[in-house]
Amino acid sequence: MEELGTNLKPIEEELNSKYEKNISYYIVKRILDVIGALCGILLLLPVMIVVAIMIKLDSKGTIFFTQERVGKDGIGFMMYKFRSMCTDAEYLLDKLQDKNEMTGPMFKIKEDPRVTKVGRFIRNTSIDELPQLFNILKGEMSLVGPRPSLPKEVEKFSTFQNQRLLAKPGLTCYWQVSGRSNVSFNEWMEMDVKYLEERNTWIDISLIFKTVGVLFGDDGAR
Repeated sequence: MEELGTNLKPIEEELNSKYEKNISYYIVKRILDVIGALCGILLLLPVMIVVAIMIKLDSKGTIFFTQERVGKDGIGFMMYKFRSMCTDAEYLLDKLQDKNEMTGPMFKIKEDPRVTKVGRFIRNTSIDELPQLFNILKGEMSLVGPRPSLPKEVEKFSTFQNQRLLAKPGLTCYWQVSGRSNVSFNEWMEMDVKYLEERNTWIDISLIFKTVGVLFGDDGAR
């Protein structure tokens, strides 16, 4: 999916019209993204080094996992994560489809057998998401925004659900601080569209602080 479908253009134009009067929001958001990502990388670098060593000692494979995700306007990018699964995780996915606990086109199970011992820890604490700070620096993601989806998931989205592609994907969002695994797929999509309509600097800052508060929960991020 290279760009938004024409059926989303009227929605995009309406949103752009709303925010062109408040261009400062986008400027402040980018400044917060760059400062936040740089501070996060500098402060958490020791943690990331330790995690990298743990992953290498725990199982065969690379330290980092890269995967194509769909960003703003439907443009794809490679999202970075610490590897938390075995090397043949994608191959095993087809065999686990009947155990999917998430409604809609997403796949998620709590006791995923593909997850390594170290992987379970870094997923439960969301540490596996830290490399996405580099995606934020590159401008592919933001600190706050809808979580980036897989291309095969986006192909099954409705026009309503695809509205989330009008915002830059983020490290955290309403869904991320609202129970995650306890939220249905439709509720998740509604939260993302709600953010799209309500977003402002104070909401972004509030979500960042709320995310810190739930960081050590047991609902691993996607």
